Amino acid sequence: MYDFYRVATAVPDLKVADVTYNKNKIIEKIDEAGKANARLIAFPELCLTGYTCGDLFFQDTLLNQCRQAIGDLVAVSSIVDMVIIIGAPIKIDYQLYNAGIVFYKGTIVGISLKTIIPNHNEFSEKRWFSSSNDIDSDYISINDIISNSQEEYMIPVGNNIIYNINDAYTFGVELCEDLWAPVTPSTWLAMGGAELIVNLSASNESIGKRAQRRDMVRQKSSSLICDYLFVSSGNGESTTDLVFSGHSICCENGRILAENDKLCDNDYVIITDIDLGKIRADRLKNKSFKDTYRMFGHNIDVKEVYIDAENDFSSDAAYYNIPKHPFIPSTKEERLARCKDIFDIQVAGLEKRLNVVGGKLVVGVSGGMDSTLALLVCAKTLLKMGKPLTDLVGITMPAFGTSDRTYNNSLELMNTLGITIKNIPIKDACLQHYKDIEHDFDVKDITFENVQARERTQVLMDYANKIGGLVVGTGDLSELALGWCTYNADQMSMYGVNGSIPKTLVKWMIDSVVEHNIFPESSEVLKDIIDTPISPELLPPDENGNIAQKTEEKVGPYELHDFFLYYMFRFGYSPSKIYFMAKKAFEDTYQKEDILKWMNVFYKRYFTQQFKRSCMPDGVKVGSVALSPRGDLKMPSDAASTLWLKEIESLSNE
Repeated sequence: MYDFYRVATAVPDLKVADVTYNKNKIIEKIDEAGKANARLIAFPELCLTGYTCGDLFFQDTLLNQCRQAIGDLVAVSSIVDMVIIIGAPIKIDYQLYNAGIVFYKGTIVGISLKTIIPNHNEFSEKRWFSSSNDIDSDYISINDIISNSQEEYMIPVGNNIIYNINDAYTFGVELCEDLWAPVTPSTWLAMGGAELIVNLSASNESIGKRAQRRDMVRQKSSSLICDYLFVSSGNGESTTDLVFSGHSICCENGRILAENDKLCDNDYVIITDIDLGKIRADRLKNKSFKDTYRMFGHNIDVKEVYIDAENDFSSDAAYYNIPKHPFIPSTKEERLARCKDIFDIQVAGLEKRLNVVGGKLVVGVSGGMDSTLALLVCAKTLLKMGKPLTDLVGITMPAFGTSDRTYNNSLELMNTLGITIKNIPIKDACLQHYKDIEHDFDVKDITFENVQARERTQVLMDYANKIGGLVVGTGDLSELALGWCTYNADQMSMYGVNGSIPKTLVKWMIDSVVEHNIFPESSEVLKDIIDTPISPELLPPDENGNIAQKTEEKVGPYELHDFFLYYMFRFGYSPSKIYFMAKKAFEDTYQKEDILKWMNVFYKRYFTQQFKRSCMPDGVKVGSVALSPRGDLKMPSDAASTLWLKEIESLSNE
């Protein structure tokens, strides 16, 4: 469903050279994965015999038992709806090959052979195995593989096989050392169309090697824009000189989806869902992937094997982690590091602009999170450049909706930073403007609000002119996506530092400044600003002086909008898929009807507000989602949202 597919890695217990025992353990893991509705399962390299058999690979007894066991596994595969990939030695034309055998529904659909045969101190495989490059035939008979086959058919064999499951998705297989090569078989398989790469491995453990393997799998999945499933022999292998760790890992375009926990592990199954929609979206966008294919396509000679699956192989994504806040790292350590990096990027961008245009910096300070983050970036930039903090002018402009809390916080923040403070109330100017345009003050409509927003921008621009300064904008990515900014008001500045920071991340950016103790004198007020409700403060406070106008009550929860934005923009997902994912991510937070309601608002505003983004100011890009018309978003202002809104409407009828 929606390009989600369930896969498994299995590391069964084994006894070296005891084929019957190993076969039975493999069958146990197939049954375990089947109960979780996995549709593809991969086992380690040479798991049928054990990787460390050494010269026992030359023994007829061992090889004959392998033929019998492979035949038994053919029979097992006939009663499960699952693609099964096991590692075993096979003999072809008096040569022995290290193979990944692919079974489906009582048939061996293909045999992928190892290409890079190691011959170093730890492994001397060339003593026993030949490379896939040495084989002379593209097909072998089933009778060459198993004993007493009930039927006669030819099996494709080599290192260039792409398996196509019902035109739903494609995968390729490489083995262990193939991954360590400068140019891997998976490189050609991916460029030939494989979306999932499966690696059957037998990698011994040594200090630092687990991290190296993890990095290699992550990097390979990223460079090939694929899902990469790696499964390695467990500690049932011989420990004569080596320990095998049973390391399994599944990566999706550089992101780890699943990994076993223990350093030395054995006898387990890992189930995970993969989202091939991400792979397809990035391959569609990434022209370097296609350009590489054109450069080296003459080297790509793949053969496709079609697997006619009985049932739909898609999954319900139950084993796929869908975070509520895709812009925010899941752990505190990662979040603090990410936010610090983003902060440094913001500072670097503003520093470059200031080096070119010179002058002072001017920021409108409301006591809210967006203006606070912009102010902190400006202050850090001046410190980095060796300029006095008095070159930063913070202007607070109280009006009809300003609460005591935000007003006092803005003054406290500016005082603790040691910047130049200007307090310019705008009530009288707005009252005069209401009178000039004949607007009734008692009508608290959009005109009432936008007069204040534009007056504030006029004050900022004019004061910047007066002192030869630069107005630094405070608007964030989420506001730009929704058009939740007043045209030629907070939509405008001379440089915007928050333009690619989503609203859900802004509070954590400020929290990171506190945690890293960048401005220690300001820490306490920053903590209170983080806890302040999001509001433009354009309508009068309630009778108790508290903020009455809360943005999310009108436009919707920003955590939903940021979720919609991330998957719509980053991967081009349809409203249907985003809705499916949102229901899972927010099942304990929002009703389905509310998700659809705010999704409808998001798409309407996203399409109708493009004209504001078309003339947005310069601002540094910090992540993979950015809406600058000069960079990531080339979109007409007059595009119709009809198709998207109709799809959302159809979802409400489910």
